[in-house]
Amino acid sequence: MTKHNASNERIKRQYFVFLKEAKRQSEPTIDAAAKALDRFETYTKYRDFRAFHTDAAVAFKKDLAEQKAHKTEKELSKATLLATLTQLRRFFEWLSERPGYKSRFRYSDAQYFNLSENDRHIAQARREQRFPTLEQVKHAINSIPAMTAIERRNQAVIAFALLTGARDSAIASAKLKHVDLNTNSFNQDAREVRTKFRKSFTTFFFPVGDEVRQIVAEWVSSLREIELWGNDDPLFPATRVLVGASRQFEASGLQRSHWSNASPIRLIFREAFANAGLPYFNPHSLRNTLVQLGEKLCTSPEQFKAWSQNLGHEKALTTFLSYGQVASQRQGEIIRDLAAPQKPVQSDLREIADELLRTVRESLVDTKVQQTGTLT
Repeated sequence: MTKHNASNERIKRQYFVFLKEAKRQSEPTIDAAAKALDRFETYTKYRDFRAFHTDAAVAFKKDLAEQKAHKTEKELSKATLLATLTQLRRFFEWLSERPGYKSRFRYSDAQYFNLSENDRHIAQARREQRFPTLEQVKHAINSIPAMTAIERRNQAVIAFALLTGARDSAIASAKLKHVDLNTNSFNQDAREVRTKFRKSFTTFFFPVGDEVRQIVAEWVSSLREIELWGNDDPLFPATRVLVGASRQFEASGLQRSHWSNASPIRLIFREAFANAGLPYFNPHSLRNTLVQLGEKLCTSPEQFKAWSQNLGHEKALTTFLSYGQVASQRQGEIIRDLAAPQKPVQSDLREIADELLRTVRESLVDTKVQQTGTLT
C-alpha cells in the first residue's frame, strides 16, 4: 500500500521551509504541522493535494472526531482536534496561493477545517493549572538523600528551579559562571543558556527560604572548591554511565558535560515528588508557585513588576494572564471573605489596580497597531 505521494512530499518540504525561515516557527511547531498533514494524508490514502475538495475536509473532521488516542483509548480531545485542524487550515491557505494549486481550489476552501463554535470554545476553555505549594516543593527537596554526588545534584536542581523560576532547558544548559552567589543572581545569557525566545535577562533569587539557597550554594561551592571545576563547566552535570561488574550499564558519578536536553530534569522531579508521597509536578509548575507567592508578598505595582521581570516577562500583564489564575480553593476563600464588612481599599491596592488597567490599555493599543499598522 502506498505510504507517500512524491508530489505531496515536495510541496510539504517547501511548506516546512516556509514555516522555519519565513514564519520563524520552532521545530516542535513544524513537527505538529507534519503530524497533522500525515493524519490527513493517511485518511485520503495519500491522494494528491491538487485533488483537495471541501468534502474531504468535512469527512476528515468527522473521522478525526471518532478516532481514539493510542494511550488512553478514549476519543481525541477537543484541544487535539483544534490543533490538528488549525495546522491543516493554515497549510491549505498557504497552498492555495502556490503555482499549480491556486487554480484547483480557493483560499476560502481551507475554512472547512474549522471546528464548530461550541467545540472551539470547549477546546480553548481555560483549565485550572496544577502546581505545588511552596511547602510541597520544600518537602520534595528534603526527601532526596544527600549522600552521593548524584543525589546532591538532584536536590540542588529542584532547589535551583524554586530559587530562580528558571525553565528546565535553561537549567540544563547553565554554566557555573552564570550563577553569582555574591549578588544572589542567575544570569540567563541567551548566547549560552537555552532561554525561551532566546531572551537574555538576570534573575535574582526569589525569597523562598534561606535553606533553599543554602542547598544551591553548597552545591556550587563543592563543584568549584572540591571538584575544582571552572566557569565554563556545567552547573548541573550529566550522570556518568559505565558498564558495571554485572555487565549492566550503571550510574557512576558525574561527568563534566551538560545534559543534551531537559528530560533528565523532569525525571528528577518525577522521582522526588513520588518519593515524597506527592503527585508529580513538572519543573514549569514551580513558576506558578512563585507567581502565587508574589501575589501574596508584593504590595505595590513596582514590586510586582520586578517580580514579573524576574520570571523573564517583559510585561506584568503576561504574569497575570499566563500564571495568575486564582485557584478554586482560594477563590472560595476570597468570595466568603467579601461577605464580611470591608475595610477601605488601601492606596497601594488602588495603585496596583490602576497599573493593571493601564497595562491592559497599552497592550490593546499595541495589538491594534500590529494588526492595522496605524494608530487611530
